[in-house]
Amino acid sequence: MADSKYQQIKSHILQRIETGRWQEGDAVPSENQLAGEFGVSRMTARRALQELAEQGVLQRTQGAATCVAPLKSQSSMLQIRNIADEIRERERHHRAQVIELAEIQADNALAAHFALPVGSKLYSSLICHWQDDEPLQLEQRFVNPALAPDYLKQDFSALTPHEYLCTAAPLTEAEHRVEALLADPLAIQYLHLQAGMPCLRLHRTTWSRDGVVSHALLTHPGEKYQLGGHLTFVPSERINRR
Repeated sequence: MADSKYQQIKSHILQRIETGRWQEGDAVPSENQLAGEFGVSRMTARRALQELAEQGVLQRTQGAATCVAPLKSQSSMLQIRNIADEIRERERHHRAQVIELAEIQADNALAAHFALPVGSKLYSSLICHWQDDEPLQLEQRFVNPALAPDYLKQDFSALTPHEYLCTAAPLTEAEHRVEALLADPLAIQYLHLQAGMPCLRLHRTTWSRDGVVSHALLTHPGEKYQLGGHLTFVPSERINRR
């Protein structure tokens, strides 16, 4: 499946940043320049620049050139929390129980997630993350072997899949969807839940500049997990001054 034009523009910009051709603070081509180079509308070029700005890769200021954002800003905006770090920050002990590592064939749903033909090879892992003496997260993950060829060779009792993939295929994008559901057979078995108990499942798909890296289902006992975040809003008087 060919990338859309705006995705091609994003990949073009990310490739130049990752290779060091464009450094922190460097101006990137304007909407008009990108539109001409890629043969697209200015609106398409604007969408690509805006999405990279929202991810913290670029900085856009009205009336000024769009520039490569400081690296500190990029890493914080693109960061996905590692379950082992979260547990250690609570001064608790993390332990990973590796249940399964396997090579599988993509069914219709997985093939759609990875934009690959049905039956394509994927890697699969099933890992239960423990906090002290309690199971806290069941991680079922599917990985593109073309982007992480040594995935099945890793010792995931010593490092998490997240930590490995951040090195093997540095992440540029992520998509999350949260689902409330009742415990399924895997959650009952490995999270020590009773049938009918509530769970929260985070569906997470991650990309590098070369394509989809992984799709993960992260299941938590409902009573032991909560979603949260911190947003900073710009006061209206600051907006009016621009």
